[in-house]
Amino acid sequence: MHELSIAMSLVEMAQEEAERISGQVQALHVRLGPLSGVFKDALLSSYEMASFDTPLQGSQLVIEDVPIVIYCSQCQVERTVDSLQWLCCPVCSTPATQILHGKELELTSLEIVS
Repeated sequence: MHELSIAMSLVEMAQEEAERISGQVQALHVRLGPLSGVFKDALLSSYEMASFDTPLQGSQLVIEDVPIVIYCSQCQVERTVDSLQWLCCPVCSTPATQILHGKELELTSLEIVS
């Protein structure tokens, strides 16, 4: 369950920033793609464990789901793909050679109050 180590890293980064500006973290905002290898529900429950008994206990992990977007070389346009198992253009069925989005695991912002 590598989600726990990811959650612990998120807690550590947020704690460092909160200490730097003498504030209290209310929420962490993360972008998460289905190709990141991280399961959303596992990350949410791991965050609760990782933040327990820390200054971040009670804070919220807000996850934005990022869709899989490919570039179709046949249509020469970006397309959103609905299936992890079918990484092809949904219009012409050309296999994806470029994945533009969907691999993200990014801490995008913190909500901190002083």
